Amino acid sequence: MRALIRRPAPALTAGAFGLLAAASGVQGQLPGSSGACEARGAETRAAGAAGALTDTSTGRVAADLHCISLYSTARGGDAQGFVELGRVPSPFGVTVTPSGHHVRALTAHIEGLPPPGSLGPFTVYMAWATPLELAPVVPLGPVDNGEHRLGRVAFNKFLVMVSAEASADVTTREGPLVLRGRSPSALMEAHDLLALAPSATRRAADRAPTRWDAPPAYPGIAMLPGVMDLEPRARPASLGSAADLPPWETLPEATERQLVDLPDGGTLDLEATIVRREIEGRRLAMLAFNGQHPGPLIRVPEKSTIFVNFTNRTPYPTAVHWHGIRLDNDFDGVPGLTQDPVEPGGSFQYRVFFRDAGIYWYHPHHREDIQQELGLYGNLLVDPAAADYYGPANREEVLMLDDILLDADGLVDFGAESANYMLMGRFGNRALVNGEPGYRLEVDRGEVVRFHLTNASNTRTFNLSFVDIEGGGLPDPDQRVADPDVEDPHRLPLKVVASDVGRFEREEWARSVVLAPAERYVIDVRFDRPGSHALVNHVQGINHRQGVFRAEFRTLGTVSVASRPAARDHGPAFETLREHADVIADIDRYRPRFDDEPDRELVMTLETEDLPLSIERSMAYDWVYFNPVEWTGTMPRMNWATTGSEVRWVLRETATGRENDEIEWNFAVGDVVKIRVINDRGAFHAMQHPLHIHGQRFLVLSQNGVPNHNLAWKDTVLLPAASTTDILLELSNPGRWMIHCHIAEHLESGMKMVMNVADAPP
Repeated sequence: MRALIRRPAPALTAGAFGLLAAASGVQGQLPGSSGACEARGAETRAAGAAGALTDTSTGRVAADLHCISLYSTARGGDAQGFVELGRVPSPFGVTVTPSGHHVRALTAHIEGLPPPGSLGPFTVYMAWATPLELAPVVPLGPVDNGEHRLGRVAFNKFLVMVSAEASADVTTREGPLVLRGRSPSALMEAHDLLALAPSATRRAADRAPTRWDAPPAYPGIAMLPGVMDLEPRARPASLGSAADLPPWETLPEATERQLVDLPDGGTLDLEATIVRREIEGRRLAMLAFNGQHPGPLIRVPEKSTIFVNFTNRTPYPTAVHWHGIRLDNDFDGVPGLTQDPVEPGGSFQYRVFFRDAGIYWYHPHHREDIQQELGLYGNLLVDPAAADYYGPANREEVLMLDDILLDADGLVDFGAESANYMLMGRFGNRALVNGEPGYRLEVDRGEVVRFHLTNASNTRTFNLSFVDIEGGGLPDPDQRVADPDVEDPHRLPLKVVASDVGRFEREEWARSVVLAPAERYVIDVRFDRPGSHALVNHVQGINHRQGVFRAEFRTLGTVSVASRPAARDHGPAFETLREHADVIADIDRYRPRFDDEPDRELVMTLETEDLPLSIERSMAYDWVYFNPVEWTGTMPRMNWATTGSEVRWVLRETATGRENDEIEWNFAVGDVVKIRVINDRGAFHAMQHPLHIHGQRFLVLSQNGVPNHNLAWKDTVLLPAASTTDILLELSNPGRWMIHCHIAEHLESGMKMVMNVADAPP
């Protein structure tokens, strides 16, 4: 029986909320509030009575991750309230600081506060935020009964306090505390009292030998014995087990990526082959397109058509998917949907039409958890027809980011019958940029570099920034920014120009780029100071056993800036944020639909069956709080042991209850469809999902009710845990098109569906 751990609860109507609130003593909704936080109290009590915590039939119950309940002290009397943790708009799926701290907009709703003078010589109530260490204490401004916007906070775990003060000019709390509450993340605690006990852990070397070689543990985080004894219920597989490999020394050596310029009507011969690599002293047998890592960078003009003669010389059935391209459906490269798999030794000719300028990529769509990680991916750069499409730059760099999972001997095995790492996806422990562990670039002082970024990893979401090493050194990995609006002087400003299928309406400044699997962003960076600048990935992971955040800071590459000035100075143009009238006009056609009710609704959730007891119990503790993004694989053993036998990721249509391939969506060219996607907070393990729609483009309208006021056409969107996102899908391309999560292991577990788009009537 599946879904024994889905935590289902009865759906609650608006009337039921009122009855439950009355029965439990919950007050009515405060003026101007969304009611979400107040509904949570009644809802949690009702669900708890039913032996569950949330309603996974709709997936809407996420208030406990987006709200802080404020409780009265003895001095506060009958005062009560809550603080909403709102979305802060940004060009990315989540808004974080360069150090990876989530930024939240705080709005307080309070009632029942007595006049401050009744408590003593006080004239005002002040709100404050502070991490659990109680330093620093950040003033949020004066509050009273009603609604108050309090600004932004970027602490991992924090408290909100309200005190009576003598003046609104105070900068430190001095008066009596009347209300206090803690962030949802502050509910995370150690799994049990053994979490800190050395005797509760076991080294990998002490584990009994099995048919699997366990993956490396995450540095500094030991696992409990029950977890250490797990292994996947599948056979291990490697490239060697899939093919009768000749000796490693005789395999052709992988080479660096080569640029291939193709005109309209041009042809490329593309082969998938086995190659040898050596990474950090490990001898690896991998796959490559035309022997290159990444595969050839194919550069073409906008509105051109090319032909690709693909030959499969690997031991796996495969195909080539042209990600983000609005091409003819027959050439989309999805085995079993748009074509038969290309068997070993077989071939297939693709005809690829490039309707849109920008950065795209190609990769397999058949066991991509294996084939993509082994190196089958490459970029497509589509040059715009308009000469001023982008602002001026001194050079362009096309970067493919990936990670790879290695142990002491080489690549960690994959699952044979089923992908493993099915719960959270396969996180690598070595980062690669353009196939190499360390990226290097040399530029002149003042150069503007345009970076075309693509995330080719199976699972990992990056938070990328450039750090001026010599101007201040690499930051402390645990760096905390109390005020997210204060700029870090050591991080270079990034101009965000474009995303998946084109430019933003307006260029924006950012200090870091959040890049989910399959997403692309185009950014401009000006290197105006001589010295070394590090390309870094800085995120806030979680040590789940101890219930604490753990910073992860990795240097992915270095840009060396010479003292000599750039041949051409594009500084003034770089400082100008351009507005793109043509993009705005294109999107204007669809603005009348923005406020419509959704035409379709999907819930992203998880079903599990027969999980090992140690995983069930560990996840029961984790369920109290899910980070909006699972940034890094801090639980590799637990994740490694999950396969398709225990885990099924689900797209569910709420109107019909149909799931994954059972869903039937039928549209026609010219249709415009508003889709609401709910990432189920009630799932056994809620986490982010990069949702990709083949063959079309869409706009991300809002997240958690907060409108997006700077739009770009997308084909992949990052959906944080416990979020609700509205997108507007333009149907411009006939055929049968896949919609799926782009975490490779989630796709392999079934998190996909197909929509039919009919030709427009004559």
